Amino acid sequence: MNRQQRDSIQYNIYQREADTNRELYDGLLQRYKEIGVAGVGANNIAIVDMAKVPEKPSSPNLMMNLALSLLVGLGLASMITIALDQVDEGLRDPTQVNRLLHVPLLGSVPDAEEMDALELLRDPKSALSEAYLSIRSNLAFSTDHGVPRSLMVTSTRPAEGKSTTSLAVATVLGRTGKKVLLIDADMRSPSMHQFTGQPNKIGVSNFLAGENDWRQFILETDVKGLHLMPAGPTPPSAAELLSSDRMLMLVRQLIEHYDHVVIDSPPILGLADAPLLARAVEGCVFVAEAEGVAVRGIKASLGRLQSVHAHLLGVILTKLKHKQAGYGYGYGYGYGYGHDVSET
Repeated sequence: MNRQQRDSIQYNIYQREADTNRELYDGLLQRYKEIGVAGVGANNIAIVDMAKVPEKPSSPNLMMNLALSLLVGLGLASMITIALDQVDEGLRDPTQVNRLLHVPLLGSVPDAEEMDALELLRDPKSALSEAYLSIRSNLAFSTDHGVPRSLMVTSTRPAEGKSTTSLAVATVLGRTGKKVLLIDADMRSPSMHQFTGQPNKIGVSNFLAGENDWRQFILETDVKGLHLMPAGPTPPSAAELLSSDRMLMLVRQLIEHYDHVVIDSPPILGLADAPLLARAVEGCVFVAEAEGVAVRGIKASLGRLQSVHAHLLGVILTKLKHKQAGYGYGYGYGYGYGHDVSET
């Protein structure tokens, strides 16, 4: 009996737990359904902006692409320019003149300091004098009547040996018994009066400005057969003076009194003077420093002379190192005097 009561009590306990759990389950199920229904009714999507038909394509962006292309192009051009500057070291030996520039080589001269060069030119047996004597011989074959009656000497930039070459060519011509006039037409940076120890108070700029008596501008030098016409006062615009026909008129008058007229011209880079002067002379001598201006820069300078139909007589390669010269390049024989063969 007691056992039956105990089992009945235990059954009732289990029954109540089952009823409680069923009620809890039913409550949770009801809550879950309510949440599902509420979620279906709610909407978390909102209209931010009204959709419109595009007036232009969003991609590609033409202006941006052009700007980027321009920047990339400039960057590549700069890199290529720097690379070419590293590769193009200018003319290294005389054989490159005709091969790269397609113009005659008049000769090459050894490297020498400017003041040393002036002293060496006074010695007819020096290597420098021998080099310019060879150049004078080559100039004699540049025309059908020998050395041109009038010629100008120019270069791409300053300090390539242009003025020294002008003086040297005039000097060797004077030594052959010719009457030679050297004109300093580099009115922006005159130097011939310093080379020859002469004043520069009056000169070619005065004639170009309107003075007619050119004889008053002629100075004698201590070099046999050589006279000098200095540059004179620096004018406000040298190119403006040279653009007139007075330089041509002056040269025509001078060759009636002199065998040769040699003009020291300004460099070509950035100036209009040299192409203007080229119209007044029979031929042009172009000076290029060894391992100096890049070959493409030299070609650009020669192109400016050719654009005015200048008669290019040839190129003189200056400041050539002894190891670059070799025999047969203008001054190779000069080094032969007084030197052992093993040293050359």
